[in-house]
Amino acid sequence: MARAGAARDPQRRGDSAAGTGEAPVKPGAAELDRLIHERIRLGIVSALAVNESLSFNELKALMKTTDGNLSVHARKLEEAQYVVCRKSFDGRVPRTEYRLTPAGRRALERYLEHMEALIRVTRNR
Repeated sequence: MARAGAARDPQRRGDSAAGTGEAPVKPGAAELDRLIHERIRLGIVSALAVNESLSFNELKALMKTTDGNLSVHARKLEEAQYVVCRKSFDGRVPRTEYRLTPAGRRALERYLEHMEALIRVTRNR
C-alpha cells in the first residue's frame, strides 16, 4: 500500500505527471480563478459576456437564485472589478444594471482556457 502523501505529489515520487511524460505541475503554476469558479459567479460573468448589460432581476431569473445570494456574488465580482454596477431609477422603481469590465472579460477568457487545458489533459490520459 502506498504512503498517503505519495499519490498526491508526483514530484516527491520522482515520476512525471501521472505517467504521461509531461513535466509535473510546478508550484506557482496557473491555478483556476477561484472567484469565477463558483457556480453563480461563473454564471453571472458568462451571461454578461454575451450581453451588453443585464439588470439585477434578469440575472436573478437566469441564475435561478435569491436576491440575497445574487447580491453577495455580484458584490464579490464588483470588488474584483470584474463587473460594474450602475444604479438608477425607472420612474420611481430602482434599477440595478451590471456590465462586464475588460478585466472581467480577460479573467473569463483565462478561466476558460485553463478549463479547456484541463479537459485536454484529462481526455489524453
